[in-house]
Amino acid sequence: MSHHGVGLRALLRSAAILTAGTLAVPLLGGCGSDEDVAKPLAAQDIALVARSQVADGGTLKWAVDGMPETLNTFQADADTGTTRVAQAVLPSMFRMDATGRPVVNPAYLESAKVIETEPRQVVLYKLNQQAVWSDGREIGAADFVAQWRALAGKDSAYWTARNAGYDRIEKIERGASDLQVRVTFSRPYADWKSLFSPLYPKDVMGTPDAFNDGARRKLAVSAGPFKVDKVDTIAQDVVLTRNPRWWGRPAKLNQIVLHAVPRDKRVGALADGSADLADLDPADAERIGLAAREKGTATPLQGGGKTSLATLRSWARAHGLDSGDVKAGRKKLAQAITEYLDQQTALQAFGVRKSLEPAYTQLALNGASGPLTDERVRRAIARALDRKEIARLVLTPLGLPAVPVGSHLALSGQLAYADDSGALGAQDTKAAQALLADAGWVPGGPVKEQKKGQKAAGPESDREEKSDGGRDGEYVVGEDDKGDAGGRHLAEEGRHGGAAGAYAPKGTAAPAGAKAGPLAKDGKALALRFVLPSGPGSDTLNTVATRISAMLDRLGITTTITKVSDESYFRDHIAAGDFDLALYSWPSSAFPATDARPIYAKPLPGADGSVNVEQNYTRVGTDQVDQLFEQAATTLDEDEATSLIRKADTRIWAAAGSIPLYQRPQLVGARKDLVNAGAFGFQTPVFEDIGFLKKGAKVSPSPSRG
Repeated sequence: MSHHGVGLRALLRSAAILTAGTLAVPLLGGCGSDEDVAKPLAAQDIALVARSQVADGGTLKWAVDGMPETLNTFQADADTGTTRVAQAVLPSMFRMDATGRPVVNPAYLESAKVIETEPRQVVLYKLNQQAVWSDGREIGAADFVAQWRALAGKDSAYWTARNAGYDRIEKIERGASDLQVRVTFSRPYADWKSLFSPLYPKDVMGTPDAFNDGARRKLAVSAGPFKVDKVDTIAQDVVLTRNPRWWGRPAKLNQIVLHAVPRDKRVGALADGSADLADLDPADAERIGLAAREKGTATPLQGGGKTSLATLRSWARAHGLDSGDVKAGRKKLAQAITEYLDQQTALQAFGVRKSLEPAYTQLALNGASGPLTDERVRRAIARALDRKEIARLVLTPLGLPAVPVGSHLALSGQLAYADDSGALGAQDTKAAQALLADAGWVPGGPVKEQKKGQKAAGPESDREEKSDGGRDGEYVVGEDDKGDAGGRHLAEEGRHGGAAGAYAPKGTAAPAGAKAGPLAKDGKALALRFVLPSGPGSDTLNTVATRISAMLDRLGITTTITKVSDESYFRDHIAAGDFDLALYSWPSSAFPATDARPIYAKPLPGADGSVNVEQNYTRVGTDQVDQLFEQAATTLDEDEATSLIRKADTRIWAAAGSIPLYQRPQLVGARKDLVNAGAFGFQTPVFEDIGFLKKGAKVSPSPSRG
């Protein structure tokens, strides 16, 4: 699991002192039957057509966030680009279906199942007899063995980011034939389907040198519908071409070019033809929709020199042109408008495909220091939030279902999903106030005068950074001099672009509400630092933070929003524990007992006095949650494992270190004739079916989202 834009990270060690106690709450049940399993909130939107309607040939230019630093998904700096390449060129024993559940991948497996449970769990893989590596060698037990030994965690010469599951394997051996692989586990492992997906050839996994360096910039041997042709660091391209040794249905496309395009340059890349498919922020998606609606309408330049400069500037502001262009002289402004209109004409060839990502955005509360070490304060903040209102703020303008996420460990549609938020309780201002009062925070209490530069509460970095965008690096919610006469705040500044995982229309003001008296305890005000990234498009994420801050302001909790550079956001603030409140996203997993455990595990002290938080950046954990994860990972009964995961989720809710808010919108700009690609939702892309529509063929309307 990862923050948007950040790859899987190695386990991090923090010097923070953590004193997390056991929650004195009953173990709440989260059990349910198959009838309880909800459907995905939004269907995938990929312009699905039969292969017979897809033209043979062509090149798909697919925008990605950046050039992958490595093509080895098991290294710490692997990212979404790494994953995309692996999905296209490497075997995966299991792939995700439209509900986010693992299903056998028939291109590589005839079957895979547990054949023994006593005295040891044994899984038998029966491989597709046609499955071969691009060098002609059969895929077999030697590849499974090499990957297990590399990832088992016993040889420190392998620079691996994760070994979960592989460390439970006792041995791997050939079955009754070369097409059978027997995997014996030293202890039961429920998430065995997560293993060997992807599977690398023994050439990559066989030695530490090959693992550490051999697959960073090339994959000489592959086994998918595509192969890596070249990695061009100058052009910022990863070029995938058809694999001539692919035994499955042949790929429709000749090439897929993964082209690095920054998110704030995506619309330009689509318009100039350097991209055919790109994830978009909401404002850019709106621009594509606007291009279709405005086709043939009058523009301010059609009047030639007769149009006043004031009219041009008014039009430019309304269409979100760069503020520098808006303020420029007539000639430069006219040129900027012309370029904008040319782009809009080109964008008429594109549409926006919409779904929900298999990821959710959460409010993180740092429980390692300050007022948030008290679980009553964390619970009060959680009870103060109107999560339905926040979900509507983000998703309703996009036409997507605005339903708050009810689980930390699964999303609607997945087997383990259940709305366990009842373990904490619904939005209730009076309940929140009672919790704060019980913790000793009272309105109107005496506040000792702080020395200049001293903060009331919460961690604070000595390296305070100013924002890359907006007015200042920091502002306090509720201060009159930080907004305009209408009470609007920094979050509503009208820069185009949407933050990862958040959206609100430009001009959205913070909600009105009666402000409570400031809360204080022991002479200190209850004041929290809300740390956010400040890169392109982050203003809309800031809008969500402003809405949350306004909700807390009604309780008398002061929040200071601090914007820091994208580069330092995770490294210097989230991972280092230098925040009180923060917003970031985690992808969901079909294997929560394995993948979610490091995110919610109780931090442990190290021998050197530091604290190992793994990926639990809130520093909030309990022994009970750890035990439930371990039990879920070791039971082979699917219903029992699901019940244990839901019980773990109720514990996580009750601890109130992380508050899930909404499933992230998935907005994808795509050429209208590009099919079987777009907003995939949970499902793994079927790369061999992606292509361009045959002339005369038509795309059926997307299924209803609801």
